[in-house]
Amino acid sequence: MNFSVKDVFGNHLLLFRQLGYHPSPHGDSFIRRLGTGLYPRYHAYVKSEPDRLIIDLHLDQKKVSYEGQKAHSGEYGGELLVQEKLRIQQYIDSK
Repeated sequence: MNFSVKDVFGNHLLLFRQLGYHPSPHGDSFIRRLGTGLYPRYHAYVKSEPDRLIIDLHLDQKKVSYEGQKAHSGEYGGELLVQEKLRIQQYIDSK
């Protein structure tokens, strides 16, 4: 799910930490766990543009199955992602 939001902080690391996300181990995105395990988790790639952030959000259901591959059981639409998108937008709108 792709969407854009106002860049109210000028620092997307700060914004995503306040939203409960952590930098991914690969350093190019952010993750937020839904429980105590590593999966399932929200996974957000963020691109900065002037005054906006473009967010590519999906839900990782489980770890990559085959070594060397990036494919995984991910969801790119659905009610959970809609709710998370609204949570992010409402947080930003409150600032």
